[in-house]
Amino acid sequence: MPPSDQAVLRQLHDDHAAALWNYVVRLTGDRATAQDVVQETMLRAWRSGITDDSATRATSARAWLFTVARNLVVDEARSARRRHEVVEGELPDQAVGDRVDAVFEQLIVLDALRSLSIHHREVVVRAYYGRQTVAEIAAALGLPPGTVKSRMHYGLRALRLALQERGVTR
Repeated sequence: MPPSDQAVLRQLHDDHAAALWNYVVRLTGDRATAQDVVQETMLRAWRSGITDDSATRATSARAWLFTVARNLVVDEARSARRRHEVVEGELPDQAVGDRVDAVFEQLIVLDALRSLSIHHREVVVRAYYGRQTVAEIAAALGLPPGTVKSRMHYGLRALRLALQERGVTR
């Protein structure tokens, strides 16, 4: 930018930026947004060659600047980005991850468990989801501990095969 353009833009900024910034703050309620709008307005004025000297009699440079700033605020308010953003006063305590993968994994495991025989499924579910010991399972089902161990062994083996068929394990 030649020195004369810098001087003209500096004069335009000095004459109108404070009033323009106050106007945009009243429109938006946000000081940072107002600063961005004023900067963009001044940039557009420079690109359009707007100065206090070049303004027509019908329109002053200040009126042109205020109109451009108001249009920028309106455009931002109408933008899709603004409509979908949710402004929060505070940041969340911790990031919340996407649970989609976990839900799909649960569905696959449930489907694989359903493919087991009722005797195998009952022992596996009590051991892994109920956290029961072999002795507790045997007492609850009225079975010898050796039978519970056998059903657990073959149930886990069948579960592993069912999960392999579903592409979960190797």
